[in-house]
Amino acid sequence: MGTHGFRVGTNPCRLRLALPGLRWLLALGLLLGLQVTRSAAFYLPGLAPVNFCEEARETATLALFVNRLDSAESVLPYEYNTFDFCQDSEKRNPSENLGQVLFGERITSSPYKFSFNKTETCKKVCVKSYDSENDDHKRKLAFLKKGIQLNYQHHWIIDNMPVIWCHIIEDGKYCTPGFPIGCFITKNGIAKDACAIRPEFNKSNTFYLFNHVDIIITYHKKSERNWGIARLVAARLDPQSYKHSDENHLTCSGPPMEIAREHTENLSVTYTYSVRFEENKSIKWASRWDYILESMPHTNIQWFSIMNSFVIVLFLSGMVAMILLRTLHKDIIRYNQASFSEEIQEDFGWKLVHGDVFRPPRNRMLLSAFLGQGIQVLIMTFITLFLACFGFLSPANRGALMTCAVVLWVLLGTPAGYVSARMYKTLKGVNWKSNFLLTALLCPSVVFVDFFFINLILWVEGSSAAISFGTLIGILAMWFGISVPLTFLGAYLGSKKKQFRCPVHTNQIPRHIPQQSFFTKPLFGIIIGGVLPFGCIFIQLFFILNSIWSHQMYFMFGFLFLVFIILLITCSEATVLLCYFHLCAEDYHWWWRAFFTSGFTAVYLFIYAVHYFFTKLQITGIASGILYFGYTMVMVLIFFLFTGTIGFFSCFWFITKIYSVVKVD
Repeated sequence: MGTHGFRVGTNPCRLRLALPGLRWLLALGLLLGLQVTRSAAFYLPGLAPVNFCEEARETATLALFVNRLDSAESVLPYEYNTFDFCQDSEKRNPSENLGQVLFGERITSSPYKFSFNKTETCKKVCVKSYDSENDDHKRKLAFLKKGIQLNYQHHWIIDNMPVIWCHIIEDGKYCTPGFPIGCFITKNGIAKDACAIRPEFNKSNTFYLFNHVDIIITYHKKSERNWGIARLVAARLDPQSYKHSDENHLTCSGPPMEIAREHTENLSVTYTYSVRFEENKSIKWASRWDYILESMPHTNIQWFSIMNSFVIVLFLSGMVAMILLRTLHKDIIRYNQASFSEEIQEDFGWKLVHGDVFRPPRNRMLLSAFLGQGIQVLIMTFITLFLACFGFLSPANRGALMTCAVVLWVLLGTPAGYVSARMYKTLKGVNWKSNFLLTALLCPSVVFVDFFFINLILWVEGSSAAISFGTLIGILAMWFGISVPLTFLGAYLGSKKKQFRCPVHTNQIPRHIPQQSFFTKPLFGIIIGGVLPFGCIFIQLFFILNSIWSHQMYFMFGFLFLVFIILLITCSEATVLLCYFHLCAEDYHWWWRAFFTSGFTAVYLFIYAVHYFFTKLQITGIASGILYFGYTMVMVLIFFLFTGTIGFFSCFWFITKIYSVVKVD
């Protein structure tokens, strides 16, 4: 990654405030860009490797674990045991952290067990029989067909690595960490999903079940080291469909396992597997996730497109900074010269509203509560992304990202309460206890009610993403037992501090605001203010939504942190610039406008999410649609608080600075 020098035809002395920031941002971008290329190989300390060998000196048995099944056509994930697959007689459920529980991950042991470096061919796992007269059997088979029709995907894990499935498509090789239950040929003979790449699947109105898997496990062996014989570095599989006619003489060949749409006969399904081991001397254990991340769809990003957007944002940010600094510099010189001139009898421009610019707004308590919650989200996001971009929240540590975010949010109640109380006191508020309650309860209550409603739907649908009653009680305990007391502590400290001293006095009588043109009215500025910040994030937003709803891994946290920094800058600059124009138009109602100007970026996020739902997803069912928009509203609310707080404090700092350097009688 490189940068190109450029010259601007202006006095370089005028740019001394803007260019250091741009140099710093370019340096940060270079550092994080380099980090992105290396982050896949960075492995979280504490995730110890497992050594395997053929003898009993080290681990000789490989346990395959199964996770929830999900679908791009449904928001409802299901546990492995919900479907009528082979079950492990010695069921083991690894302990799950809070992030895994909230994401609906349900990892459990499977009946697939291998011995290291021991090849097995067409090994029987179990046999499932379905009696056409048995209602329970018919229900299980119908649910299996529904899973095939909605293209539900298995997610298998070996040695904490996802088992990936790769197949050839028109654009090349396509790899995914999941593989389908089966596929379906419609009544009109249209091959759906995996059936499109299997020419032997050609019977219309028929389901094909993948009841066999060919597993290839790759290991790295280096006998001169002391850590044992081998470590696993890759795991791949290829699902197959075989109609085993004789379960006592399995050949894993022949016609596929067909299930008619209207099945009226008894059915028997034999599940089998084959496994073989390969040695690879080039892949090291510490970088074994590289091939997984590099093989994911859409991970080979259009680097030129992202860098082009990055350069455009830098250019626009630089132009905004230069225009603002140059114009403002002239204004301050002119105002200060006017104060010594006897010919000029009255103020003009933004100096006219100096006696009203710090007049407290309406709904000051609500604004203060929003700002407190926004600071909480801002600090939480910064720390989480900072840790993630350096590999401490890698995909290998499942659920770590969400766990870190939730724990940080709970522990950051003190700065939220402090900022809210301090700002409320600055706005001449006196009821700090009510302000504390609003800060601690308002936005978290909205999120909790939304999640409770979502969880109710998940529970009715029998989804694995439904949170248990005990987990809900635990979340409430963290909220009221930790977050609320910490918010009270911050609010108490903030209320005891002196209020912020404004650089100018506020007049007793509010100044009349002249009639505004269309371009200086609040609505126009608010709508325009969110365009540039959204332009910074929409590319990364696409990949984030893909990771959430299309079940793809997201690992580009270096770029995401860089986009986060750019978002901070653009939100600040756009809000400050529009605030300056409104002050020049003698409109001093900037408090809520500053918050909404940058916060309106969340509205664009919602519009994009709606566009993504109708153009990129194939989600079916009312419940899935409700769940999608339920989760989206939580994202929009959090993003609204986050961006609105950035714009407000940028504008607050800007107004404080300009009115502290201009001479006022």
